[in-house]
Amino acid sequence: MLPPDHPLRLSLADEAHARPPEPLDTPARATYVAMLVDAEARAAEHAHVALLCGHHGVAAPPAEASHFSAALGALRFKWERHGEFSGFTFFSPGLGPQPFHEPVATLLLPGWLAALPGRTIVAAHAELVPADGQLPDPATLAAHFDGHIVVGAEIGEGAGQAYTDFRIHADGFARFLVCSRSFTARQAGRMLQRLFEIEAYRMMALLALPIARRHLPRIVAIERSLAALTERIAAEDGGADESLLQELTRLAAEVESGLAASQFRFGACRAYHELVTRRIAELNERKLLGIQTIEEFMTRRLNPAVATCATVSQRLHGLSERVAQASSLLSTRVDIARERQNQALLASMDRRAKLQLRLQQTVEGLSVAAIVYYVTGLVGYVAKAGKAGGLPIQPDLLVGLAVPVLAVMVVLALRRARRRLHQEEPGHEM
Repeated sequence: MLPPDHPLRLSLADEAHARPPEPLDTPARATYVAMLVDAEARAAEHAHVALLCGHHGVAAPPAEASHFSAALGALRFKWERHGEFSGFTFFSPGLGPQPFHEPVATLLLPGWLAALPGRTIVAAHAELVPADGQLPDPATLAAHFDGHIVVGAEIGEGAGQAYTDFRIHADGFARFLVCSRSFTARQAGRMLQRLFEIEAYRMMALLALPIARRHLPRIVAIERSLAALTERIAAEDGGADESLLQELTRLAAEVESGLAASQFRFGACRAYHELVTRRIAELNERKLLGIQTIEEFMTRRLNPAVATCATVSQRLHGLSERVAQASSLLSTRVDIARERQNQALLASMDRRAKLQLRLQQTVEGLSVAAIVYYVTGLVGYVAKAGKAGGLPIQPDLLVGLAVPVLAVMVVLALRRARRRLHQEEPGHEM
């Protein structure tokens, strides 16, 4: 009943349902691991997932899949592939006898988690427990988080609470404690997924901070060099413009190299920070007395780092523009100086051409006299020969009459030759 589908219709429609949260009944445990995976290691990652699925007799995901979930015996497995990293989440119902001492990762195929291709950027355990109507006391929180300062809030508009210390504990994992008052299974899965994503995106955003710190001292040095060069440009009278332009070119290359090496990471930092902010807003936090909320923690701890990266990025762009302006100004001055030199050279060439023309005219005048003298000599010889032969000729008179005629003829011949040469010059219009 419909015309043919667009080739991307189904995939685009399914994109809205990609990476759905896993429904979780309370109580439950979860382990989340995010791996930075290079493009060339994607095939090995898929093969590793297929190995785990094969061990539990489950069909592996298609090679082109970007997310996958399946039940693996007593646990549920979820795999998500993002642009720069991949997330692996494992869920299991029930709790261990002690908080975080028997995580879901212990139920995996031995050695499988450690053999994941890539580098670990996030690892976290979570426990979903029923709320007993009262807030956890400090002793309970201390037992869960090894006595560290805990941040948390009511989430889901009061349907539960979430607590964490955003620290990596001795086992290499961060910890999240979620207390459910009235979470549905889907809501509990969404809240846990948001908490894991907040941690993953927070760490991905912070990857830009070391780059910003490395660039700061060099930016300061370049700014000082640029200020000194600008002062020299203003003070110099043009004698050292070429060397100044070379210095500016070197600074421009250094700035552009820094931009090329850092802008992807700085852009990713902004994007990941926006995702962190969005996921925190989706938690619908309500403040608990005496405990800092997750939003407050990020405002005080993450936002300054993101602001540092943004400042370094802006300074690099500003330096690029300033170097370009100084180079343009100096290039204009160099071009003006070259134009003056060219004008002086052209004027000198014009003077030389005029001198050559005058010399040529002088030579032509002498040439006319020489030719007339030579030809009249021939006429005189011919006249004398004729007189000797008995002709009634006066050689001197004949030579005297021939001089003006020969002079006019030679002048006309030279003008004709010049006109013909002028017509044969390139660019001359016939």
